[in-house]
Amino acid sequence: MSEIDNLGVSLLDDIASAADEAALEQIRIAALGKAGSISALLKTLGAMTPDERKEKGPLINGLRDRVQAALLARKEALGEAALEARLASERIDVTLPVREGPEARGRIHPISQVIDEITAIFGDMGFAVAEGPDVETDDLNFTRLNFPVGHPAREMHDTFFFAPDSQGERKLLRTHTSPVQVRTMLAQQPPIRVICPGRTYRNDSDQTHTPMFHQVEGLVIDKSAHMGHLKWILEEFCKSFFEIDDVKMRFRPSFFPFTEPSMEVDIQCSRKGGEIRFGEGDDWLEILGCGMVHPNVLRNCGLDPDVYQGFAWGMGIDRIAMLKYGMPDLRPFFEADVRWLQHYGFRPLDLPTLTGGLSS
Repeated sequence: MSEIDNLGVSLLDDIASAADEAALEQIRIAALGKAGSISALLKTLGAMTPDERKEKGPLINGLRDRVQAALLARKEALGEAALEARLASERIDVTLPVREGPEARGRIHPISQVIDEITAIFGDMGFAVAEGPDVETDDLNFTRLNFPVGHPAREMHDTFFFAPDSQGERKLLRTHTSPVQVRTMLAQQPPIRVICPGRTYRNDSDQTHTPMFHQVEGLVIDKSAHMGHLKWILEEFCKSFFEIDDVKMRFRPSFFPFTEPSMEVDIQCSRKGGEIRFGEGDDWLEILGCGMVHPNVLRNCGLDPDVYQGFAWGMGIDRIAMLKYGMPDLRPFFEADVRWLQHYGFRPLDLPTLTGGLSS
């Protein structure tokens, strides 16, 4: 066997056993590169006699062609094998269920959901949303709301007071959202129709009370507002919020410094089986407080009680959320337990509307 034949057999064996394209490229360079073995043979053709060139030229060129064809075939085979391996590793099982994205896995806290529900209901009645700061003055939180000096609500055991400032005034964490009503009356002239949702703070903690909780209050001020309007608004709200066709409410006399007359409102319910259901049954459940705005409060806010009158109401957002969605304990609302939120939370895109359903 000649030297050319031996070289051809050796190169073809190397090509056939190349494990990857990088090894194949090394063989190509060793054979066909500038300093390759076949390139060296091609360079000898110029020094040969015509007869030698006629004899060895076809052999050398034939070896080059065979090696090039073998390199190309092996490269294609290695490429196909690499593609097959990649497809196998990246294969997707289309029978598996689609994984939920973050917009589906996330959950809206029940408090945020209920605030949106309340806003949707009262917004449909023509109410605006008013907001105010959590840190308030004693004047706005108590004095202008007709709380007399020495009233128990002013005491430290009920209210979170800050240390006195340089003027001797003690700021406090608001105990209700009523200061927002005061700010609204001071800032705009009647007619006024607002709701005031927000955080409030009181020194209390148990299964149904927390030091920080959420409250929503409503205020209507004009020249002709009366108890009939208040009763209708509260009945329509309860029917819409609890998603029932009919509701029976009971108004009981009570006392609040900022309203006169003042009332507490009970709603008819059934407690059978340990479950509270509204719109049926023979039991009653206290749900909110309300009344006509006290003339002193109107005067303190720069309004003439001989010209304007109005009514207000307030309820705990956390409380009505517990009643509507069957949550037995208030404390988990504030414990940031993801498991609790996944169970009681709402999908982010389920926005409450009166037409589409509040809690659908």
